[in-house]
Amino acid sequence: MTETYSKSRQQAETAFGNLQTQFFAKNNAVEELLSVAHARDAKTLRLREARLAKEQADRISETSAPRTKRSKSS
Repeated sequence: MTETYSKSRQQAETAFGNLQTQFFAKNNAVEELLSVAHARDAKTLRLREARLAKEQADRISETSAPRTKRSKSS
């Protein structure tokens, strides 16, 4: 099944193969960058939610903590 192609056809096939390789390499790089960006966004969202939950818990504990009365000194 090996066919012999003309020299120009072989060069064209080689050039096309190189172009395809570059295209797929760029596509993989873009996918990797998108994956990293998605992971970063997910982590940022998780950390933001944790920070907001902590701030809310702190506010609740401040309002529910018993306040000490000041002694009246005359």
